[in-house]
Order: sequence, then C-alpha cells, then structure tokens
Amino acid sequence: MITAPHDGASRPTAGALRLTEARTENPASADVNRYLSTMEQYCPFLQPSTARGMTGWTVYEIASGTYRYEVEAELFHAGVQAAEWIRPLMARPNGLLACENVVIVGQCADADHRELLAWPHWALKNLYGPVGVMFGKFVKGAAETSRAGHNIPPAPASFLPVRAAVRPLDPKFLTNTPDLAAAVAGAVDDGRDVFEHIPCEWKAVREWASSLPRPEQR
Repeated sequence: MITAPHDGASRPTAGALRLTEARTENPASADVNRYLSTMEQYCPFLQPSTARGMTGWTVYEIASGTYRYEVEAELFHAGVQAAEWIRPLMARPNGLLACENVVIVGQCADADHRELLAWPHWALKNLYGPVGVMFGKFVKGAAETSRAGHNIPPAPASFLPVRAAVRPLDPKFLTNTPDLAAAVAGAVDDGRDVFEHIPCEWKAVREWASSLPRPEQR
C-alpha cells in the first residue's frame, strides 16, 4: 500500500488544512446523526455501517489566507489517507460497510467548497476505482438528487465519502464515465501501489487527472 502521501515531509502545502476533529463517529462540527438517519432510505449499507461503528468522520478546517491549489493538495492527500485506511478492511467480514468521510469547514481565499472538492474528487475516484474504492462528493447545503430522481436531504457539511465499491451496483452511478464504470465493475485490490505510474505530488496528479476523458453529458 502507498504510504508516501501520509508523510508530512511529502506534503509541501501542509498547513492549508488543519485537523480539528480526528476520526470520530459523531463530529461536533456538523449534525451528522440527523442527516444519516434521513439518508438511510437511499443507502442500504448506511444503517448497518453506523450500527457497527464503521462510519467515521475526520474534520479539517481551511486555514485563513490559503488558496485553492493549496487546499486541493491537502484535501487530495487526506483522501489518500482515507482510501488506504479502507483498503485493508475491504477483505474482512463486513468490509463493505467501512466508510470514511473527509470533511472540510471554513473558506479559502479564491474558491467555494464545490470548486475545492472537484479536482481532488475526480483524481481520487479515478486512481482508486480500479482497486475497488469509491469516492463521493457532497457540498454543504447543496440540493442533491438520487439516481431514481428523488430529492436527497442537503448535507450538513462539505465532505468526500470514501468506501468500498459495491461492484454489481456502483457502475450504474458512473454511466457518464464509462471507462471508470468498467474499471469499478472489474475492480480487484491486489495490493498495488496506485501511484506506481504517477508521482503522488499534487501538481503531477492534477495534470494527470486533467488528461482523463471528461464525463459524458447526458
């Protein structure tokens, strides 16, 4: 498993995000309990995950005076940490219930939360989809719609959910990225280093992510 991005020395923008709540099941920064209870009807895995203590939240505050690129870099590395936490759990009993959520609070100087989440989310889901790790993206207060067309309650905080892929189901959520859908459908975590062919430094990752086929318009 890749460990280099976990080392502060390999994170030149360290400090753009400040850890305010280490992994917890009930963060003080957001009313997630009410939100999770309303979301259970949309995700059959959510209630058993929370009941077993397998849904965790880690909260980061955006440092004052930081800019988009710095926050993106730190958010990306926080997502890598979450994914590498999830990977060894996936093969264990109830491993599909593991879910780690990377939360950001506060504002940066030149981008809103939707913009801050966009590139890290795109890079992370393409890096980790082939090994069976899924990334989502929710923006605080934003209206969301389920695949069935139902309105989803707005999130109480902006966050990236990280979980094991459900291969029979998740490709249906990726119809506008058919290559990624195929990768998730055939995903196998063989312990590979997802950074084997790309440096883990954010500039290189962002350039790689920008070269990928963009989502098809539906």
